[in-house]
Amino acid sequence: MFSSIIDTTTGLTAQSALFCTLTSAALGLWAAFLYRLNNPRASKNLMVTLVVLPVLVQAVIMLVNGSIGAGIAVMGAFNLVRFRSAPGTSRELCYVFLAMGIGLATGMGYLGFAIIIAVSVGVILAALGFIPAFGIVKTAKLLRVLIPEDVDYMTCFKEIFAEYTSSSRLIMSKTVSMGTLYELRYEIILKNAEKEKEFLDKIRVRNGNLTVACSVLTDNHEEM
Repeated sequence: MFSSIIDTTTGLTAQSALFCTLTSAALGLWAAFLYRLNNPRASKNLMVTLVVLPVLVQAVIMLVNGSIGAGIAVMGAFNLVRFRSAPGTSRELCYVFLAMGIGLATGMGYLGFAIIIAVSVGVILAALGFIPAFGIVKTAKLLRVLIPEDVDYMTCFKEIFAEYTSSSRLIMSKTVSMGTLYELRYEIILKNAEKEKEFLDKIRVRNGNLTVACSVLTDNHEEM
């Protein structure tokens, strides 16, 4: 099972290259499926990358097999691609490394080993997604609220936050409109995203129908 299908005496053949490419694409689809399963807001661009990346890595490994200089040049090219790409979460980086590992194994002809790695790592990632301690962190949101100056902003929304959010944190407060209003900014995580309108309506009742804005935090990435 762990022997390479690439014959060292005859070298790479069209049949073995095609077999390795099909295996890389199939295992890449498996990695993309796992990523989509464990990420409700999965990036379509990353899903395409997870399918194509094993095939590309496999092709590069086949081309540079036995050439140290070519291998160093390819590593430099990979570093350039990394710095040109947008930052992602550490969880997404695991899927990228899984795809690269599949490509490395299939590029050397170890198809059995590639299948075992893809299945075992995929099962671990899927299982961890169902454990609350390792589950996907819900997206934090930025809540901006205007209130009159005579309202105590430390307690006025306390029970609403307790009902609709799993966590809330006041990150900024400032006076606006010549000191007649306070602008409050909270970092919140909603218990149920489908009740966002109901949550905002109750905030509007409490602040006298002044401006209320809720948006996704753009820097909510767990980068490595």
